[in-house]
Amino acid sequence: MQKLSPTLIDRLNYLGVSSLNKMQEASMEALSKNNNLLLLSPTGTGKTLAFLLPLLDKIALDSNMNQAIIIAPSRELAIQINDVFKSLQTKVHSTLCYGGHSIDTEIKNLSSSPQLIIGTPGRIVDHIKHDRISPQFVHTLILDEFDKSLEVGFEEEMRVIVEQCTKLKNRVLCSATNAVRIPDFVGFDKYKELDFINQSQTNENVVLKRVISPDKDKLETLDHLLRNIGNKSTLVFCNHRESLERVREYLDDQGFVAEIFHGKLEQNYRESALIKFRNKSCNILIATDLAARGIDVDELEFIVHYHIPKKLEEFTHRNGRTARMNASGTIILLQSEQEVLPDYIIDEIDVWEIDRKLEDIVDPLWETLFIGAGKKEKVNKIDIVGFLTNQGKLKKNDIGLITVKDHFSYVAVKRDGIVSLIKKIRNEKIKKQKIKIEIAK
Repeated sequence: MQKLSPTLIDRLNYLGVSSLNKMQEASMEALSKNNNLLLLSPTGTGKTLAFLLPLLDKIALDSNMNQAIIIAPSRELAIQINDVFKSLQTKVHSTLCYGGHSIDTEIKNLSSSPQLIIGTPGRIVDHIKHDRISPQFVHTLILDEFDKSLEVGFEEEMRVIVEQCTKLKNRVLCSATNAVRIPDFVGFDKYKELDFINQSQTNENVVLKRVISPDKDKLETLDHLLRNIGNKSTLVFCNHRESLERVREYLDDQGFVAEIFHGKLEQNYRESALIKFRNKSCNILIATDLAARGIDVDELEFIVHYHIPKKLEEFTHRNGRTARMNASGTIILLQSEQEVLPDYIIDEIDVWEIDRKLEDIVDPLWETLFIGAGKKEKVNKIDIVGFLTNQGKLKKNDIGLITVKDHFSYVAVKRDGIVSLIKKIRNEKIKKQKIKIEIAK
């Protein structure tokens, strides 16, 4: 076991982490002795920290050159990695680049030569082609969920990035599956492999249940199931966007507070949906497999497979969203009487006989406010709390999770007082600025 430095312990304390798990310890030790690492570990085991912590030792704080790039296959995963990195509160200058984000903001941020760049393949290639990133100085490249990047068609973009980083010394490839192909262009002639997939045991904190729908159309049974679950955070997976929209429309008609999440949505809507789900002002997120990787939600208690995926790999990724970091969770297979389970499900799964007579829908405790100002307007969390407690007359326990972006912010407030709050703050200013404030759409 590698002894943690006092500085590293402080960084972990910022995240509320008291110790590293075996995979994270092994990763730190491997990267202290090897230039190239293939890290295989199941979803939800903390791979982000496993590559971020050793990266800190490789970045020279006295250099104003681009030194490291982290690539993720989706915007959400890139944002998650960036959030974790920012939470470590290091002195490393970093920036985030992804499609759907303001290109002007990114150009401005890149002009100051951040030491670390986190982003998606297409956007990073665009910045390299326009000389906004200096790849010739990059010594460390991390490809997170690189197999997914290959699967969704980013191979050419990753090839360009690797070829442009002519002085690479360190390469880290991460995946949650060991059925991976390592492309030749990565330059993995000699590398250390850490495989924690085969070593991992079944998560004892996860409970699997089946709920049987008497009808082929499972909407009504989903309705009953969600009433039984109550207001606990629930992620409902569908295999196709069309089905997802149909499920959302049905649940809206019944009065549930639900959001949707899929790849064809505008980026601001995707971000808003995830923020509402994280801050518990929305207790149901209906999603495609885009949400199976790269979304990080604390205390996600229920996973519902409205459609059961055809492949074990996606089933595993979906289930990794719950029971993270020793928490508990329940995974539910919603199955019609005529439906046959896939071959990869070999164990007997108990049936949950839900109460079909429940009438009440339990609304979330929180509602989300949209505030049209953020970091670039010099508005921070302390400003928002002060504004809501002074002008809005809220108590601190009436204010939940606050998320501050570049040009806007979201804040969770108690749902039952939202109407009177809006009236009190409608014409008030934050930091002498007249700012748009409304219930988040």
